[in-house]
Amino acid sequence: MATNFYYVYALKDPRSSPARPFYIGKGTGSRAFDHIVVPDNTRKFRRIREITVSGTTPLVDILVEDLTEPQALRLEAELIAAFGTEETGGLLTNAVVPSGFTVSRHSDVIVPHGVVERAQLGLDFLKSAILELARANPRGISNSDAARLLGLRSDYRGRQKDYLSYSVLGLLLREGRLRRTDSSPPRHMASG
Repeated sequence: MATNFYYVYALKDPRSSPARPFYIGKGTGSRAFDHIVVPDNTRKFRRIREITVSGTTPLVDILVEDLTEPQALRLEAELIAAFGTEETGGLLTNAVVPSGFTVSRHSDVIVPHGVVERAQLGLDFLKSAILELARANPRGISNSDAARLLGLRSDYRGRQKDYLSYSVLGLLLREGRLRRTDSSPPRHMASG
């Protein structure tokens, strides 16, 4: 049974008229308001501090309520892609593009607004699902397990390569969120 406790919200900068969004999020309870009172080391909080130092307060706008978590995740992702992040020339301080990642532009390839954010959000969902699968299996999972059990089988011109799941496992290894054993086949276990 789905519970509709989630909402999607925007933090807006009241120093412009109309107030411009600088962060999109999803949450339950007081999540949308917590950003203003709980300091962290993000661009979002630096913007909040700039706004408060100027003598105003960020606006918290609950955009949609009564959502299931999947509905909230999808709407949040769509809004982030639509507004874009500062890394790609958009408005939002959301950190969906990994630090150190630069979008290189080729003169012959058009990169539509929002696609980088959408791709990075999708990658985050994949990483989260694979990590949860690994945590649920203390003996570890193989690349084949991740591809088969999560519906991530690769198919390029009729050949099953499972490169998608293998690439995501590689990212999680590089981030230190998984560790690998050299058994046959290699197994991947959640770190810590």
